[in-house]
Parts: sequence; C-alpha cells; structure tokens
Amino acid sequence: MPNTEKLKHGGARPGAGRKKGSSVYGETTKAIRVPESMVFEVKVMLNQRKQWFEQFTADSSSILFPSSSPSTVAIPLFSGKVAAGFPSPADDYIEKTLDLNDLLVQKPAATFFVRAEGESMLGAGIHPNDILVVDRSIEPIVGKIVICALNGELTVKRLNSIKDEIVLGAENPAYADIIVAKDIDLVIWGVVTNVIHPV
Repeated sequence: MPNTEKLKHGGARPGAGRKKGSSVYGETTKAIRVPESMVFEVKVMLNQRKQWFEQFTADSSSILFPSSSPSTVAIPLFSGKVAAGFPSPADDYIEKTLDLNDLLVQKPAATFFVRAEGESMLGAGIHPNDILVVDRSIEPIVGKIVICALNGELTVKRLNSIKDEIVLGAENPAYADIIVAKDIDLVIWGVVTNVIHPV
C-alpha cells in the first residue's frame, strides 16, 4: 500500500507564483467580478490607464520612482521636539535612528514622486517645485489630495464632490475649482501622502 503522505498534491508552495508587484501595473492586483457585458469596456479602461501612465512617465522628467533596492541611511532622530523658543539642554539625546525610505515610502511598487508646479495648492502646503510622494494603492476618496490626468494634463488637486459631480478643488482662493463634466477625460493616478518642501 502506498504512503499517502507522499502523494499529497495542491496547496501553496514556498516561492511559487508571481512575485508581488510584478504585474503589468507594477503593483499587486485583486480579482473582481464584472458583468460579462462589461468585460471589454473594463479591459479597455485598464489598458488606457496603463498607457497614460507609461506615456507620462516616458515624456515627463518630473516623475520619478523610488529605487527598487534603496540603500539604508540611518539618520539620528532626537527625542525632543524643536520649539520656537530656547532649546533645552536636557533634550539633547538621540531616541533612535530614522530611514527616510521607511518614513516616506510605504509601498515602493505603488509609489512614485512628482514635482509640483503652480500655486493652486498653497493652502495645502504644496509649493512650486515641491516633490510630492504619491501612492497608487490608496483609494482616492473625497477629501484626499490626488494626482490626476485631466484631459491629458497632470494636475494636483483635492478631490471633492457636489451632489453627483466630481470636483477638483484648489487650495488657493485665486484659483477656481474644476467641476469634472462627463465629457472630461479624468484618470486619477494616486493619492499624495507626503510633501517634500525645501526651506
């Protein structure tokens, strides 16, 4: 009689399957169910989004990606907070070290950097030439600051809504909000998680 323990098949095997972030979209994917009548339209939409992203990343020098194998730089992090008054000598000790890769990039495969242009988001602390850290894995919900392609042009705005309409809100009273009409081609690329602002 054969040993049944050696004849077991199936189940997860260590190291098998596709590696995380190796899909054509550069990030992990999730299976969803769509009506059969919409399969073609969904595939077209996904392909168009991928082409938009590839086109802009190829043409624009303002879009950068985190290194796939970043070197670790441990910078001292002091435990005391910086006050606007006189410093306290008692707070002069290091609590731990900090790596900016860990601080700014939560999901490298879904993250890119883009340089800001214009002054429409000054109220949100985004100035011209600031570098924005953008995460494509975060759901772009109302209230988030997003990077999107609007009729083929990249913009950063706060995602809002009025009734059933999507509104891209400016954070500067000198700039008008953009109401996204149905004939406007809008592709949201990701959510801004951090702003790197030189002083």
